[in-house]
Amino acid sequence: MKNKHDSAMTFNRLWLRWALYGIVNLLISSSMAAEPNDVLRIGSKRFTESYILAQILAQTASASTNVQVRQGLGNTAIVYAALLTGSIDLYPDYVGTISQEILKSAKPLSIEEINAQLKSHGLAVAIPLGFNNGYALAMRAESADAMGIKTFTDLARHPALRLGLSNEFIGRRDGWKGLAQKYGFTHSLISLDHGLAYDALVKKQIDVTDIYTTDAKIDHLKLRVLSDDRAYFPRYDALVLYRLDVPLRFPGAWQAMQKLSGTIDEAAMIGMNARAELDGTRFEEIAHDHLTTLAGASAPPKKFAAANTNAEAGRGFFSKLASQDLWRLTVEHLRLVVASVAAAVLIAVPLGVIIFPSRRWRTVVLSAASLLQTVPSLAMLAILISLLGVIGSVPALLALTLYALLPIMRNTCAGLAEVPDGLRQAGRALGMSARDLLYQIELPLALPTIIAGIRTATAIAIGTATIAAFIGAGGYGERIVTGLALNDQGLMLAGAVPAALLALLSELGFEWFERAVNKAQGFRNIAMVDQT
Repeated sequence: MKNKHDSAMTFNRLWLRWALYGIVNLLISSSMAAEPNDVLRIGSKRFTESYILAQILAQTASASTNVQVRQGLGNTAIVYAALLTGSIDLYPDYVGTISQEILKSAKPLSIEEINAQLKSHGLAVAIPLGFNNGYALAMRAESADAMGIKTFTDLARHPALRLGLSNEFIGRRDGWKGLAQKYGFTHSLISLDHGLAYDALVKKQIDVTDIYTTDAKIDHLKLRVLSDDRAYFPRYDALVLYRLDVPLRFPGAWQAMQKLSGTIDEAAMIGMNARAELDGTRFEEIAHDHLTTLAGASAPPKKFAAANTNAEAGRGFFSKLASQDLWRLTVEHLRLVVASVAAAVLIAVPLGVIIFPSRRWRTVVLSAASLLQTVPSLAMLAILISLLGVIGSVPALLALTLYALLPIMRNTCAGLAEVPDGLRQAGRALGMSARDLLYQIELPLALPTIIAGIRTATAIAIGTATIAAFIGAGGYGERIVTGLALNDQGLMLAGAVPAALLALLSELGFEWFERAVNKAQGFRNIAMVDQT
């Protein structure tokens, strides 16, 4: 009997090995297929201005080559990692950010000094766009006037004020830590998304927040921009950070983009940001209108005029919910969920069978899977990007698969534990091998519990897949990410509601399936008792 059991264990290990091999090959082939070499891939960070600048670069280059825009890839660390690994070819950034956040320089660097240090990484900067978008702190004007606060030094004298700062600003080398040391700030602070900070400021939930000096809402919300009287912040002149092979691979597009140098001043950038954040105009249309103005033309093509989202914004939430990208986002979201859960089933079920006989291995493997659940989603994605060297669907699928392992594996072990010992003994008495016992008695009886685990894993995947949009993997999270950047609650809901409906449909589908399985299992148990 021991040999038969070992034979079954060997079979399950081979099953697990081939499942892992197939999944790895699928991910590698997906990565290669998703990264064509003849497409100029332009990225952006996750705030309004970066979305617009990426579109301006893309539309300028599109006359000479195929262009793919990967919007809202997250903070500097993620989009820079995407550039280093070749997942994107260029993106708009700022001199101060590159000097201090990327190159870790203690002093501001010139473009020549930046290029000298970036050369070893296969990168360079070029095409200064013509405006400076610096960091600053702002508060409600009436509060600033009442308290006599005009400068950062004045602010330091009021430690009771509540600061609400963006997550990236708190963690940046040129952000909060250095600023607090420079001015002696001792304020309490909370972290929140940049797009939500303005609402919190207006509602008096916070008193001060970090801003970009080209933000559109400064004047609209009557905010007071405080003076950096000790000159802590460097200049943040906008330019393009690119891979050194871009001018060689895309000479026509590169020549066209060079003509953008010096074509955007602070007033123009504030105006474009205002159109996006206050009027609800699409990033593509804003970019097109700016380029049309530069070219001296009077009107945009009809395809952009027809896509104007001012009308959609007027119709409200339901127009955003049912907009033309709904089907595409649904397919992308379903693809992420189905592929990741299927991969998790192929790994977790055989692994659960293997570890079930050993209490020690069950504890070790299930504890490791539980530990994966504690890793924050964005941290997991950042780790996988650095390990895999790609952004997009591949790291997103791996992350979702890792999160789905625990409920399936745990329920596989629980289902096997619920199989009555009497049935196992009856099977052995009938001369069944360990393999036959597993496939004819144990797994069929454990199936309802395993399905319950898959049901839980699917619900987790549907919710977590919205985070995948932060690395360009698509899905309903695209709307949520863009809504955060624009502080558009309707757009955020237009992403959250379909995800919730998909989760509800999943629950109903699994409920029906579990009933069918339980009914079939009842007939099977009666038949087994009769045979015994």
